[in-house]
Amino acid sequence: MEQPAIEVLLFLIGAGFLAAFIDSIVGGGGLISLPALLLAGLPPGIAIGTNKLGGTFSSLTSTLSFLRSGKIHLKLAMSLFGFSFVGSAIGSYIITLLPSAFLKPMVIVLLALVTIYTLFKKNWGKESTYTDITTKKWVLSAVIAFIIGFYDGFFGPGTGSFLLFAFLLLGFDFVTAAGNARMLNFASNIASLLTFIALKHINFYYGLPMAVAMIAGAWIGSRFAIRNGSTFVKPLFITMSTLLIGKQIWDLLIR
Repeated sequence: MEQPAIEVLLFLIGAGFLAAFIDSIVGGGGLISLPALLLAGLPPGIAIGTNKLGGTFSSLTSTLSFLRSGKIHLKLAMSLFGFSFVGSAIGSYIITLLPSAFLKPMVIVLLALVTIYTLFKKNWGKESTYTDITTKKWVLSAVIAFIIGFYDGFFGPGTGSFLLFAFLLLGFDFVTAAGNARMLNFASNIASLLTFIALKHINFYYGLPMAVAMIAGAWIGSRFAIRNGSTFVKPLFITMSTLLIGKQIWDLLIR
């Protein structure tokens, strides 16, 4: 395989760093990294797989950073980890058989509802009100983790936003919700990555340098979120959700 030009690598490294910085906090980094890979000339299928390579390293880095700072509810997140992993593996396999475009209108509506709800809940996520989880809520959370994991493997845009929102509903503050979301996003990313590796849908010449940059971006982004708290995370969450909505609407209009 022909090695990429140095200017292409520098472009992908910059895009990867910025994407991971944002993604490690509220998700939505794919809005930057995936178009960057497409601009570099990769076919859509290979670009998606290559993006998962960087995304997996990014989510692992931010997960470890949040974990070290005590901003992940480890017992709950670990109990949901497998559901996200299995859901994503199934979704990643099915995307090779079926088109995912029919999900776009539904994703627009769901992201809009999530954004509006978060916008109007003024103090929501400022402080944690989570105490414990009932069996009924855990079963519902497991189902949601599986569904969002499946969605991430099958389609993807907005996964971080949906996970963060789900943990906010359980009563976590924005920073801990972000930490929990990154851990489950790592589960769905690694499952999807393994599927794409098996299908040989990854360009490692582009993906590995970009992954290194995304590790740096994820570490800095997660530390920034931990230091600045919900006053920084909430506005960024709303901004990225709005951009995701705009991107999906744009894709529908030009299809």
